Amino acid sequence: MSNKYSVRKRSHRKWVAGLTLLLSFMLVLSGCGVGKDGQGGSSGAGGKVTLKMMHLWPEGSSAQQSKLVTQIIDQYQKDHPNVVIQQEVLENEQYKNKLKVLSASNELPDIGITWAAGFMEPYVKGGLFTPMDDLLQGSKLKDKFVPGTTDAYALDGKTYALPIELNITPIYYNKAIFQKYNLKVPATFDEFKQVVKTLVDHGVAPIALGNKDRWTGSLWYMYLADRIAGSETLKKAIDGSGSFDDPGLIQAASEIQTLVDMNAFNKGFNGLSNDEGKSEFMNDKAAMYLMATWELPNFTTNPEIPQAFKDQIGFFKFPMVAGGKGDENSWVGGPGVGLFVSENSKVKAEAKAFVEYFVEKWGEQSVTQAGVIPATKVDTSKEKLPKLYVDLLNGLNEASNITLFADVQMKPNAAQVHLNMIQALFGKAVTPQQFADQHKAAIEKGN
Repeated sequence: MSNKYSVRKRSHRKWVAGLTLLLSFMLVLSGCGVGKDGQGGSSGAGGKVTLKMMHLWPEGSSAQQSKLVTQIIDQYQKDHPNVVIQQEVLENEQYKNKLKVLSASNELPDIGITWAAGFMEPYVKGGLFTPMDDLLQGSKLKDKFVPGTTDAYALDGKTYALPIELNITPIYYNKAIFQKYNLKVPATFDEFKQVVKTLVDHGVAPIALGNKDRWTGSLWYMYLADRIAGSETLKKAIDGSGSFDDPGLIQAASEIQTLVDMNAFNKGFNGLSNDEGKSEFMNDKAAMYLMATWELPNFTTNPEIPQAFKDQIGFFKFPMVAGGKGDENSWVGGPGVGLFVSENSKVKAEAKAFVEYFVEKWGEQSVTQAGVIPATKVDTSKEKLPKLYVDLLNGLNEASNITLFADVQMKPNAAQVHLNMIQALFGKAVTPQQFADQHKAAIEKGN
């Protein structure tokens, strides 16, 4: 996947299962982390506290995020002169590798970055992350998060990290192309299919898609499943309390193949990467592009993208399906990275206090300074933002549900089955019933 966020989410799956075993083994050898001097901070003479924070926003590749992190740290140290915060900054893959190594030797930094759900699980089960529920219920952060965003960081009733990013997936569209063919933004899926037909009739690719990466096609299935069967049915099918045999979920798979039969997607979509598929939209060759809000800078503030192109990009919510159980304010998406505090930190209280401060300040400044939508609510009346941001943030504030990306929700092996089946479904190599059967078997296998 082209963006860092998505790469992080998906590449970790190959080693999550192995990490669980490794962590368990190493913790047994180390006596479950008794008395080691490692990456964590310390309390010194005169009440001085040193906090060690490891993150993944190098100045060179993530300049805006790096600047914001440093600003927050500088201000915190100014407000708390007894605290020194030492940063260790790594690139994405280096970060993940080091986190794994430090975990195995029980030497995590006091504060670090994690991803949700399956990535976080082995660390939590290894007793390495401390619960953060006291912060969630505290005066500074209570009711500040967008509903559902902290759920992906909860395990067995406790929350082990606080998200600082949130992405939802609207359908971006090229207003100039729509205007040229007198098309209106579709409110229903029937209207959407009529838009597709009109564009195909005029030789325009309706939808930009690079499905070699597979998660891109998953977004389409997830939305159709949400709109037809409802978010609860989809959630239960994924967690195993329900089933992919549900008629609504099978219908969602069938609708994917209907779109394929209509030539709704650009040519060769199943063999193209997301970047290659996206280029069809960025070069005015395709009219629509379903993608997460991490693309917003490309449509608003990125100086490398021509302003004329940015001015003609709008968005709409995924259309409702007639007779479906979905809600137009239900989004497919999920929180990005979150902050954890090490269970074995010697300065845990001070680390938690800084995390609480960081989440609050990041939420206030990340959109305007880094173009990143935070997991906490944004008051758009107080910010000067591009209209696309304002409209999406207002839509997000009205969200009734966030359905987490399927391959993030599922356990590693089931996620691979899902992704493989997505490409097979789009390629018409399986029937909707076979698609459901394979999912059902993978979920029941439980890994």
